[in-house]
Amino acid sequence: MMVEFLFMTAFLSGVNSTEPKLETLSLRGGQVVKGEILKEKEDSLVVDIGVEVVVIPKNQISVRTPVGEDGKSAMTVGPVFGQSPYLFSTSDLPVAPIKELVNKFGEAVVQIRTPSGSGSGFVIDGAGHVITNCHVIEGETQITVDIFEQAEGSIRERSVTGVEIVALTPFFDLALLKLPQVEGKKYRQVYLGQIEEVRQGDVAFAIGSPLGLTRSVTEGIISNTQRNVDGQVYLQMTAQISPGNSGGPLFNSRGQVVGVTNMKIPLGEGLGFAIPVNYIVDFLRNREAFAFNKENPNTGYHYQAPPRRRAALAEGPKTP
Repeated sequence: MMVEFLFMTAFLSGVNSTEPKLETLSLRGGQVVKGEILKEKEDSLVVDIGVEVVVIPKNQISVRTPVGEDGKSAMTVGPVFGQSPYLFSTSDLPVAPIKELVNKFGEAVVQIRTPSGSGSGFVIDGAGHVITNCHVIEGETQITVDIFEQAEGSIRERSVTGVEIVALTPFFDLALLKLPQVEGKKYRQVYLGQIEEVRQGDVAFAIGSPLGLTRSVTEGIISNTQRNVDGQVYLQMTAQISPGNSGGPLFNSRGQVVGVTNMKIPLGEGLGFAIPVNYIVDFLRNREAFAFNKENPNTGYHYQAPPRRRAALAEGPKTP
C-alpha cells in the first residue's frame, strides 16, 4: 500500500475550513489508522495522525469508523466511498462478562430451519441480512428463520418465512440470507471483529441451536488461530458445538463476531472449528460473485470434471 506522507506546514493552506472529524480507518492490508480527517477528496483522505499528515487512497480503505467524544469508535456501516454497501458493521466494544454480552447480542442469533434440517445464523444489519453456513441451506429454497425478541422481561419466539437467498459459496461454506422487512421492525444485529486481533488463548463463546436447543451458549478459548483443514484456514476452539450450531456466531470477549461455527471432530472433546471473520468480510464485499439465482441451475458454481489421464501417459514411455 502506498501512503503519501506530507509535512503539516506545507499542507495547511490546502486544508478544509470545516471542523476535522476523528475516525478509525481499517485498511485493506490489515492496518488500522486513527486520526482527524482534515480533507476528503474524490479519491483520497487527508488524515492527521498526530505526528504528521498522511494522504490515504480511498481504494485502500475497507471500513471507516467515526470516533465519539469518549474516544471509542462508533458503529459504522458501508458504503465506505460510494461503493455498494458491505452490509456488515464494526464497533470498538469494551470487554464485558459473557452473560452481559449474551443479553446484548443474543437477539441477533437466529435458528434456521429447512425441510431437511436446521442450523443457526446471525443478523449483520438492521435490514435483516443473515450469515449462515452454505451447507445449512444448500439445495433448499423453503427457509424459515426463527428470531427471538425480548419483550416485557421475557423472550418471544417468532417464525419468519419468505426468506431470500442472496449469495452462497460452498468453497468457504458461507451463505447470505435476507429476511423480509416488517413494518416498524429493525432487526438486532452483531458487529464483526478483526482477525488480526484474535489470539491463541482468547476467550470465545458460541450461541446457537445445537440439536434444536435454541439460544444455547457455550464458552471456551481459541485453541489455534491457523488450523489447516483441507487447505482452508480455520479457528480451532474449545467451545462445545453440535449439529445445529452450524452457521452460528463465535464471539470474543467484547461481543464481536470473530468466526462462524461450522464443524467439529466427532470423537474428540472441545475440538470445534469456525470460519475466520476475514472470510466473512471478503464474502460480503464480493457477494455479487456468489449471487444466487434460483432460476439458474448453475448458480454457485459449475465446473466440468477434469480430464482423466490416458493409460499410456500414466504408465510412462515404453521401451522397444
